Amino acid sequence: MNTRTSIASLLARSVCAACLSVMAFGAAEAQPVRGLYVAGAAGASFNQSQTVNPHTKLFPRGRDDYTTGITGLGSIGWGLGDGFRVEVEGNYRNNRLSRFHSPGFSSSAHGHQQKYGGMANALFDMDIGQNWIYPYFGAGIGYGSQFTNTAIRGTGPNRGYRQRTRDSAGGFAYQGIFGVSLPVPWVVGLSTTMEYRFYTITGRHRHFTTATYNFSNPENDPVSGKRGSRTDFNHSLMLGLRYEFNPAPPPPTPAQTLSSTPAPSPVRTYLVFFDWNRDSLSDRARAIVETAARNSTSAQFTRIQVNGHSDSSAVRPGSREAEAYNMSLSLRRARTIKAELIRDGVPAGVIDVHGFGDTRPLVSTQPGTAEPQNRRVEIDFQ
Repeated sequence: MNTRTSIASLLARSVCAACLSVMAFGAAEAQPVRGLYVAGAAGASFNQSQTVNPHTKLFPRGRDDYTTGITGLGSIGWGLGDGFRVEVEGNYRNNRLSRFHSPGFSSSAHGHQQKYGGMANALFDMDIGQNWIYPYFGAGIGYGSQFTNTAIRGTGPNRGYRQRTRDSAGGFAYQGIFGVSLPVPWVVGLSTTMEYRFYTITGRHRHFTTATYNFSNPENDPVSGKRGSRTDFNHSLMLGLRYEFNPAPPPPTPAQTLSSTPAPSPVRTYLVFFDWNRDSLSDRARAIVETAARNSTSAQFTRIQVNGHSDSSAVRPGSREAEAYNMSLSLRRARTIKAELIRDGVPAGVIDVHGFGDTRPLVSTQPGTAEPQNRRVEIDFQ
């Protein structure tokens, strides 16, 4: 394996590991894709050189070089509503063989290599505060099949050598995915996508090959054996479309908020209360959040502030540990409300969450007091 190939392999593994690590910590800033969706993409396929190491000494060793080819894929998936989504994918790649490079062995080459694969992917969509673009990344594993149909002819002193490979080999495949989606404003649920993918079929790929090796007698009976290749690393750049069947409703436009008779202004602040030391929602709390989400379509606002609070009760009231715990608990409560608002159709990009611990009580109490009205989250339209 040459230096360039080994670096590319190491980089790909590192990128995939980094993706999974970031996915574990980024769920709070997700742009949700909810429910069923389908996607398709097509673009350019770039094969790195593949190292050739035959099982028989009658075939020359070297490196297969490929030209830029084509790639395409289709997928069907399910969005979990919190930024994460999973999908199954079928893909295809095709690159033409440009030359066989072997020191001391001059030759010409032609043919192509096709790849077919089935993958299971996990992806995460990010909300960066802009409703027109959403970056995403992910990784996938599956099975890939490599079909090689190539011919090599010796030139110069090797004239008379003929080699033919036409065989398939397959194995475990994995990929890293980086892209952005751009919602199409006039078709709710439709987005265009731009992607980069690193894809590889691991291991050594053995293809049945025949060759006439006797330069002085081209009519000599051919020899046959397995021609092994590895370092199958592919890079793809693609454009595509994704359609969600259950998209989150878009925020109201100014035209939707105008009417001939002014409507009564909806309530702009909602209070949601929590049980002691809990960040889960009761049925009553869910109903309040649902009402706030429904009224958000008729209220004029630019942001929704979700502020979490706790009471002052703790094992050691006034200690740093108690302050830190109450601050963490208040932030968890605020994030729970944000997730519920998103499930009820509010776009994630308009919601800001904050935690204030026990620093802003609704009812003034002595330190260490368990006061139900202070265990709350305030939903404030601004």
